[in-house]
Amino acid sequence: MKKWNELAKARMRELGLTQEKLAERLGVTQGGVGHWIRGRNNPPLATIDEILRILGMGRMGVVCDDAVAEPSGVYATPALGAFRYPLSDWEHLAEPVEGAPTVLSDHLADGPCYWLTVEGDAMNSPMGLSVPAGMMVLVDSGRTAEIGALVIARLPGNPVAVFRQLVEEGGQRYLQPLNPTWPKLTWEEGTEVLGVVVQASIRLG
Repeated sequence: MKKWNELAKARMRELGLTQEKLAERLGVTQGGVGHWIRGRNNPPLATIDEILRILGMGRMGVVCDDAVAEPSGVYATPALGAFRYPLSDWEHLAEPVEGAPTVLSDHLADGPCYWLTVEGDAMNSPMGLSVPAGMMVLVDSGRTAEIGALVIARLPGNPVAVFRQLVEEGGQRYLQPLNPTWPKLTWEEGTEVLGVVVQASIRLG
């Protein structure tokens, strides 16, 4: 399966489009475009998206000849290594927010996958790993939750899901906040992991 830069290079030959002209349209240097097209390094996914649009190859995630439907139900273009997943909310987990845009990611989902906006300060740490309110996290419902993973979970008898880190101490599992001022939750029988957080991003503008 070809990589995005190989597909782009072939398309540029078809169009007779030089790296210099492509760089002008992107507002970047020719040297930068050259490194991307030769595969020496990769630009941000949004830039790859724009390159493909300029080349008339369609934006990532739009159905094309080699597109497939991922478990999330969102169409993706695996040859390009990029996918779009819907934005959901805490009240209707995994259900797309009506009218909200899908968001680009390089994560290939193991199961239904969606973005959530973090609420509250339970995962806001003064040092080290921190996921403050307003950040977006990508949740993969098909990913197996291992110790140390950041998860979306629901305790028995509580309809409200929480965002915590799965930890184990003395053979007992806990759902631990990254914020030390918040108490950790004891893993009870019937606790359900709804998904594993696989990526975090800045808040949508």
